[in-house]
Amino acid sequence: MKTVVIGVSSRKETNARLMHALASGKPQNAYRSFESTADLWRTISPNRWDVLKEMTGAGAMSLRDLARRVGRDVKSVHTDVHALLNAGLLDKTEDGKIIFPFDAVHVDFMLKAA
Repeated sequence: MKTVVIGVSSRKETNARLMHALASGKPQNAYRSFESTADLWRTISPNRWDVLKEMTGAGAMSLRDLARRVGRDVKSVHTDVHALLNAGLLDKTEDGKIIFPFDAVHVDFMLKAA
């Protein structure tokens, strides 16, 4: 199963994870990081989360097919898809379809006292 971890980490933590991966030479899990929980929630709104849920393990699909599956209009789904493409969570295939190339999503962040 191909899983993506979506989390919150500082630039320093992200760089340390990269350096560890390079030094170990071992394959690492896919990880998409946001610098704050505010950035994460701004990028992955409830409607965008629905897009990710619908696309998880579903393969490549057209924008119209995705809009039909989530029960929303094409224009608003288009806006959400582009935000997720810009965040590196979705990809485009050579034939212009969109794909979420993962079978599972793990969201990882910690809420701590200030």
